Amino acid sequence: MNLVFGGYVALSAWLERLAPIFPLLALRLLLAWEFGESGYAKLTGQNWFADLTFPFPFNLLSPEISWQIATWFELLGAVALVLGWATRFVSTSLMILTVVAIASVHWPEHWTTLAELLRGYRIVDEEGDGFGNYKLPLMYLVMFLPLLFAGAGRFSIDHWIACKWCGFKTRNDA
Repeated sequence: MNLVFGGYVALSAWLERLAPIFPLLALRLLLAWEFGESGYAKLTGQNWFADLTFPFPFNLLSPEISWQIATWFELLGAVALVLGWATRFVSTSLMILTVVAIASVHWPEHWTTLAELLRGYRIVDEEGDGFGNYKLPLMYLVMFLPLLFAGAGRFSIDHWIACKWCGFKTRNDA
């Protein structure tokens, strides 16, 4: 029993040493891949924003300007996430972009009950029934929360700037 408990304690200590590095890096890389892929598809594809109804105040911009903003925020945001640079700003920006996407594209067209709203909690709107498909963008929003609150983690430009240029010690450096 002591061998099992000792192994568990050793494994836990090893995982705690990796905690400031690996989880936030993995989140950054996964989100960078997803948003970079989406930005690249916009960069090389047709502008389908003209067919959407954007919520206020985003409807004040033309579909072409909105398309360019979304494209470049996704592409540049992906690069910044990989590097761990301006991570809180980029996370906030991409979260806002995701909320606009949910409101414009993924949210149910019509719903009157909670049961109807929950029918849109799915990845793909296969049925075309107007109940939406907001599950994946909602997951992205939740995935951004650790980056927003904890920052980029140790393996990042943000961490390097905080330690080298500003002389800050993070809670993980102590």
